[in-house]
Amino acid sequence: MIEIKIKVKSDAKLPEYKSEGSVGMDLYAYNDYEEINPGEIKLIDTGLFIEIPEGYEAQVRPRSGLALNHGITVLNTPGTIDWDYRGEIKVILINLGRQKFIVRKNDRIAQMVVMKTERAVWKSVDELNETKRSSGGFGHTGI
Repeated sequence: MIEIKIKVKSDAKLPEYKSEGSVGMDLYAYNDYEEINPGEIKLIDTGLFIEIPEGYEAQVRPRSGLALNHGITVLNTPGTIDWDYRGEIKVILINLGRQKFIVRKNDRIAQMVVMKTERAVWKSVDELNETKRSSGGFGHTGI
């Protein structure tokens, strides 16, 4: 388990795991009221500021129930919060549904997963090792 420092705007709700096996913590809206019309994109505040330890990131992901029942998803999925970011966590929601969707304060709007990360160092080569799959992609295994 990792400890993460958090600064909270007045009466903002802390992220929380909803079950023992949850990997994602629910994020809550801080905005009092937002209407998201079909096809519309809105930036929703959470009222949270975090200090992620170096070597970690937080990913903001959609909530499956909002996606299935209302067509509401996180536009830049997953949204990455880098360890050196100190601004407010905000969630870009899009309404892919057919009806207007209302977001109210303390509604669960997304989930956040904390992950360990590695930085890559590129090594330029003339050839790569072959595999059985090789360059197969984009549906190469069938339906």
